[in-house]
Order: sequence, then structure tokens, then C-alpha cells
Amino acid sequence: MQAERYIAAADLGSSKIALSVAKIEGDDIQIIYYKETPSDGIRYSCVFNPKRAAVPLCTAIKEAEEELNIKILQVVVGLPRYHVRQEIASARMERSNPSSCITKEEVNTLKSIAIDSYPITDETKEEIYGAVAQSFSADEELVCASENDVVGTTADALEGNFKVFVGEKKPVSNIDIMLNDAQVAPACKLFLPNAVAKAVLSEAERENGVALVEIGAGVTSLTIYRGRILRHYSSIPFGGRVITTDIKYECGFNEQLAENIKLAFGACMPEKLQSLSEKVIQINDQENGSYDQLPVKYLSEIITCRAREIIEAILFQIQDSGYADKLRNGIVLTGGGANLVNFANLLKEMSGYTVRIGFPRSQAFSSVGCSGVGETSSVATIGMILEAKKDFRLNCIEEAQTEEAPQAAAGPDGPSADGGPAPTTLFDDTDIIVPKKKKNEPSKFIRWMKQQGKKVSSAAEDAFDNTVGGLFDDMK
Repeated sequence: MQAERYIAAADLGSSKIALSVAKIEGDDIQIIYYKETPSDGIRYSCVFNPKRAAVPLCTAIKEAEEELNIKILQVVVGLPRYHVRQEIASARMERSNPSSCITKEEVNTLKSIAIDSYPITDETKEEIYGAVAQSFSADEELVCASENDVVGTTADALEGNFKVFVGEKKPVSNIDIMLNDAQVAPACKLFLPNAVAKAVLSEAERENGVALVEIGAGVTSLTIYRGRILRHYSSIPFGGRVITTDIKYECGFNEQLAENIKLAFGACMPEKLQSLSEKVIQINDQENGSYDQLPVKYLSEIITCRAREIIEAILFQIQDSGYADKLRNGIVLTGGGANLVNFANLLKEMSGYTVRIGFPRSQAFSSVGCSGVGETSSVATIGMILEAKKDFRLNCIEEAQTEEAPQAAAGPDGPSADGGPAPTTLFDDTDIIVPKKKKNEPSKFIRWMKQQGKKVSSAAEDAFDNTVGGLFDDMK
């Protein structure tokens, strides 16, 4: 039986940093911690200000260490999703022993040759984020074969075609600076499309053809699979945050209030809201005694306009990929923006594809008592853990106390008693209002309280359920 080890993964998003910690025992994965922290210094999934970005990361790591009684020494992080272009590369390798069978190691060597020999325009500004094999050829008998087909055959030479993904170097170096300031090392940096697909897609979907659309706050990314191979990746520089910005400027709210309203009342397709579209949100300002009124139907119209723009950009990218007519399993929608009410229905209406919401596959891991890990916003960290698990030597933490420590936590020996501090130099980088039903007071108005522009009062909790309570029933 393999030794118990732990993997910590951090998703560096434009709106939040999601930190997950998993316990690995052999092939078993148990997510023991998941929490989201508002991010700073990150735009379009790229770290542009590592000093500011390190502050919430330090907070997230410290909270995890205190709750789990561990010391996190390194974390798995994802590479930026935006400013990534895909190129085609090929490589050929003459075999020293043609009568022997082609091995997995030779395929990996060929992939390394393709990456090392690919000519980057400016090596000071760009680097290769990853490469995915598309097809292999072994002499003239086996052409355009998959990796599974070519391994085990004999040939004088092995040739492969690859998709190479090239991105900017500066955001990657900023990640190193941020991690150094947070006093943790990078366990590995992963190209996220493959990792997210592992967490969300089934084998049948990847085989038959599927478009995986991940809607984040700053970036919406598209990954297309067919024949169990990543065939296309692209991204657009806007996501859920632009919807919040539209609400902010159209209604004259601050950004936090606009975000809270979007999360609690936001929906696409106002014609499908039924009785909810007749409601009016009333936001009371306790500072000056005034109030604002926002019809739910008008809010939905604002959101739908921007949602249509996002979907049109997604469909353009699908058409441009050349796989628009090969997606037998349609579109899988994931990421935090996938939870917007009726967004999936709008995407289905505009595209004609079958659409489903992509939650993390529960068959791949267990997470008893770990809230939030089953939501669409957690797919990136779950995918990174599934991907990083392949490295049997990887262990991101050291235990601060023995196994019996939780029973003696009040003792004088604190969590730092056993483990010394991490090296200080490693490199030379909103609240959703939960509705409660108030049955005997039907009202056209939904009252919200606003204080100093920071957050919405709990007055909405008593009023919203008689609207949203029936909304999801009507959507079924």
C-alpha cells in the first residue's frame, strides 16, 4: 500500500482564489478542504500584480493550515487561460532497434523533441505551456494513428503531429514571484484545459466529440475533444464580470452590490421568468434614507444582452475550430458563470446543441463534509489534483502534529511545533442572499438594504423566496 500523501491546488481566478487540499492513498482521492477567497492583482486569469495577488493567497493558505493542522510547502497552480495560441508541430525519430516494439517512453521522447524543436518567435516573451499529440505514423503501414494504436507496433521510424500551446512568459514569472511572497513553492504548473476536462467530461463525451465551455469571471475558454484527444483550445477575454459591470453602470450601483444582485436575482431570458418578472427589487440606502427600485425583468434584459454576446463569441470559436459538425455530445458548460439561471437554456436555443451543466465527476473523488467542492466553480482545482496525482513523488504538505493531534489541540504545542517555516526565498509570483420563505405576505417589492455600499442587508432573505422559490420549479 502506498504511503499517504497530500496535494494542494490553487485556482488563480480573476474574482477568486480557490484552494483545495486532497488526501491521496493509492488510487483513492479524498478532498478534505475547499474554500474560495476573493482575489486581487489578477486579470483575465493572469497575475499582473504579484505583490497584491500574494495577499489573498497567503490568507487562503493560512486558513487551510489552521483548519487541517498542516504546513503547506508547495501548491499546484494553473497557467493563464488567456493570450494562449495553438500551433502545429511535428517531429520524427529514427529508431535504433526497428524490430522492437514502440514504447510509451519513445512516444514521450518524441513529444519532447517536438516541444524543444518548435521555433518560438521571441523566447524572452513567450514559452510553451503544453503540447498534445494529435496523431502518429509508424513507417508507411500505420498512418494517422492514435497513441494507443502506435504503442506496441514495430517500425524503423516514429513520426508524430502535435498541437503546441504557446503563451506569454511574464504572467508565469509573476506566478513565481507571487508564490515566493506567499512562501510556498510551485509543485507544478498545469495547462488547465486538460485538467478541467478530467474533472468534468466522461470518456464517451471525449470520444464522440464535445465542446467544454468554462465561464470564469474574466475569461471564457473553449476546449474541444474528439477521439479522446484535445483538438482545439481558444479563449475570449470576458466572462461573468462584464455582466456585473453592465449592472453596475446601467443601474448606478457599486460593484459589490451589482455582484450580489446578479447572484441572487440574475437570470437570462426574461420571457421565461413567469411571475418573477413582475417583481421589483427595492434597495434601501440607510445612509441617506433613499431607495432605488429595479424591476427583475429589466435586470434580466441587461443580463441577457451581455449573455448573448458571450454565446455568440463562443459559437464563433466553435465554428472557427472546424469541429462544429462533429460535436455529437454537444456542449458542456462549467465554471462559476454556468450557474446563471437560464444561461444554459439560452445557449441551447442559440446554438442548437444539447447543453448540460458540468459539475465535478463524483466518481473520481470523495469529499465527505467538504462543502462547495461539488460546484461548477471548483472544477479547476479538482482537475489539477486529478492531473497532479500522476506524480507519485508529489507531497505538498508536512504534518504539523501527529494523528492524535486533533484531540489535544488545546495543548501548548501549536501547529508549528514540529514543522519549521518554509524557506523565505524559493526563486532568484460575496455573499449570496439565502432566501427564507415568508408565506403570508405576498408582495410585489423585494426590499434590500444598502449600507456604505459594502453589502446587501439580510432583509432580502425574508422576501425573496416567494419569488425564487417558484422560479426553479417553473424551470423544470
